[in-house]
Amino acid sequence: MTVFAVEVESGREGQDGQPSVGPVYRNPLAKNEFPPPDPCMATSWDVFSVAAEKYPGNRMLGWREFVDGKAGHYLWKTYKEVYEEVLHVGSALRTLGAERGSRIGIYGSNCPQWVVAMEACNGHSLICVPLYDTLGPGAVDFIIQHAEIDYVFVQDKKVKELLNSNCVSAGRLKLIVCFTSLTREQKDDAASHGTKSYTWNEFLQMGKENPTELSPPQPFDICTIMYTSGTSGDPKGVVLTHENHAMYVRGVDLYMEQFEDKMTVDDVFLSFLPLAHILDRMIEEYFFHKGASVGYYQGDINALREDLMELKPTFFAGVPRVFERVHEGILKGLEDLNPRRRMIFDLLYKYKLAWMKLGYKHRRASPLADLLAFRKVKARLGGRIRLMISGGAPLSTEVEEFMRVTGCAFFNQGYGLTETCGLSTIACPDEMCMMGTVGAPSVYSEVRLEEVPEMGYSPFADPPRGEICVRGKTVFAGYHKNPELTKEVMKDGWFHTGDIGEMNSDGILKIIDRKKNIFKLSQGEYVAAEHLEKIYGFTSIVEDIWVYGDSFRSSLVAVVAPHEGNTKKWAELNGYTGSFSELCALEQLRNYIILELKFTAEKNKLRGFEHIKGITLEPKPFDVESNLVTPTMKKKRAQLLKHYQMEIDKLYRNLPGGKK
Repeated sequence: MTVFAVEVESGREGQDGQPSVGPVYRNPLAKNEFPPPDPCMATSWDVFSVAAEKYPGNRMLGWREFVDGKAGHYLWKTYKEVYEEVLHVGSALRTLGAERGSRIGIYGSNCPQWVVAMEACNGHSLICVPLYDTLGPGAVDFIIQHAEIDYVFVQDKKVKELLNSNCVSAGRLKLIVCFTSLTREQKDDAASHGTKSYTWNEFLQMGKENPTELSPPQPFDICTIMYTSGTSGDPKGVVLTHENHAMYVRGVDLYMEQFEDKMTVDDVFLSFLPLAHILDRMIEEYFFHKGASVGYYQGDINALREDLMELKPTFFAGVPRVFERVHEGILKGLEDLNPRRRMIFDLLYKYKLAWMKLGYKHRRASPLADLLAFRKVKARLGGRIRLMISGGAPLSTEVEEFMRVTGCAFFNQGYGLTETCGLSTIACPDEMCMMGTVGAPSVYSEVRLEEVPEMGYSPFADPPRGEICVRGKTVFAGYHKNPELTKEVMKDGWFHTGDIGEMNSDGILKIIDRKKNIFKLSQGEYVAAEHLEKIYGFTSIVEDIWVYGDSFRSSLVAVVAPHEGNTKKWAELNGYTGSFSELCALEQLRNYIILELKFTAEKNKLRGFEHIKGITLEPKPFDVESNLVTPTMKKKRAQLLKHYQMEIDKLYRNLPGGKK
C-alpha cells in the first residue's frame, strides 16, 4: 500500500483557551527527520552557479525573435552565456555603488534579462525585489519606498510608468537599466529625476570593463522580498532566505526521484505566469538546477497557444483558469463533431477513466484511446507535454479528471503560498485517490490543522477540518517592516495560512474554505470581500451588498439589497410602477444597478477581477432575525451562502462560460 504522509506527532485537545490542534504530518521521505541538505546547494546562487559549471553548453533561456512585428522562432542562450552576462551585470551594479544587502527592483514581463538580473543579485548578496503593477494602483510606488529600492531593472514599456510624475518614489532611484534600449526622451526624463539610466548593452559593457569579484550569500541571508496582495491595504513584503529557495529545490529533487519518469536536461518549460509570483519563480529555479531549458512567452497571453506550438514544452504549469480554458475549448470542439464521433469520444473517455481508477498509469490505461482521441488534446499543448501542474487556487474535480484522462501526461495539483516559498503539499502522479486534493506534505514541510471554533471546524471531527498550518525549511522569515503581522501569522513556529483544510486518514489535504473574508478566484487573485462591499456600498441605489466569489470561478457575483427610496425615484423616472418587491424583480433594475456598480468600480480604480459580473436583488435588507448578520451587523458569510445558494448557482450558470 502506498504511504502518502506520515503522522509524526499526535494532536491535542484545546485547553486553557488554546485551540485544538491535529496531528503533525510529514512526507514519508522525512519520516524521522528532514533529509540533510545538499552541501553543494545551500543557496539560490549555488542552484544556478553549479548548474552553469555542470551544463555550460545546454540551452538555458529562450525567447521569440520578432521579425517585421511577427513572432518567429525561439532563440537561445546557453548556461555559459547566461553566466557570463550575470557576471557583467553584477559587476556593473557593484561599480555603481550597490553593496551587500542593497535592494534591487525588477519590473517587467518574464524574459531572459529578468533572470539575469535576479541571478546577478544572488551572486553579490543583493536582495531581488520584484515589482508587479497588478497588485493595485500605486503598488509599484509603494514597494519602491517600502523596500527602499535604489536600483531598478525595467522593461522598455514600463519606463514611462516608473518615471511618471505620479510615481513619487522615482526621485529616490539612483539607477534604472532597461531590458532593451532607451529613447533620448527617456534618458532626459531619468536625468531630470537625478537618476542614471542605461540600456541593457551599455550596462553589460560597463560590467565587462569593470570586473568585480563575486560576493556569494550565506544560507540565512535574504534572497528576495516578494510582495503579495494585502487584504485591503498595501501589499505585504514576504522575506525569503537563500535557504528557503535551496531547500525547496532540494525537496522537489527528492520528490521527483521517487517516480519512474525522471526530469532530464532535455525538459523544456514555457514560462508565462509572472516571475514576480512564487510559482513560476520556483519552477524556473528547479529547471536551472537540472540544466533544463526555460522558454518565455512572447508577452501576449492571447498568443499563448502559438507559443506552445512553437516551443513544444514538456512541462506546463498554470492557474485553474488556464486549464478551464483548455477544457472549455475542447468541449466546444466536441460540440462541432457529428453525434457518432462525439459518442466514440465519450466511450473512450469512460473506458480509460475506469482503468485509471483501477490503478493503471495513464500511459497504460488505454493506449488505443490515446491514439484515437486524446493525442489531439495533447497536441493543443504542443504535443510533448509530460507533466502539468495546477496551483494558485483550487481546480474543479471535473476539470482535473478531464485533464488527467485526456492530457496524455501526468497531472497534479499542489498547494503553497509565497510565505512557504511555494510548495507545501503536492499530489502524486497517477494516484486517482488524490483527485480533488492538493496531496500530501512536501519533503521539507510539516502540516497540521488547527481548530476554528467560530466556523465549526475541528481537527478531531470526522473528517478532521481546520486552519492549515505549515512548518519547515521553506517557511518565510517574516514580513518586511511588519513585525505585528508576522507575529499574527507565526505562532510557536507554525505559519497560519488562513486557509481551511480537510485531512483524510492518509494525510492527504483538501482545501475547503478560507478563514478570513478573503478568497481566491480561479485565476489565483485574492479578493477582500469586506473591502469591496465598503466601496460598492457608496453606490446611491445600494442599501447593502454581499459580494461572493467561488474559487472555481473567475468572476464575482453579489446579492444587493437596493435602497428603497432611490429605487422608487428610478422607477418614477423610467415609467415603472408597483411595490418595492415588484420593482426588485425587474430585469431593467438589475441591469441599471450592474451599470452603477461598474461606474463605482471604475471610479475607485478597482481591478478587473474585482468588478461584479452578476447580481440578484433582495428587497429585504440583511438582518439579525434572518440570521444573516450578527448583532453588530457583521455579515455571516457561511449563512449568506447557504441562504442564497440557489440564486448564486443561477447567476454563475448565466455568466459566459457558466456551465460548471
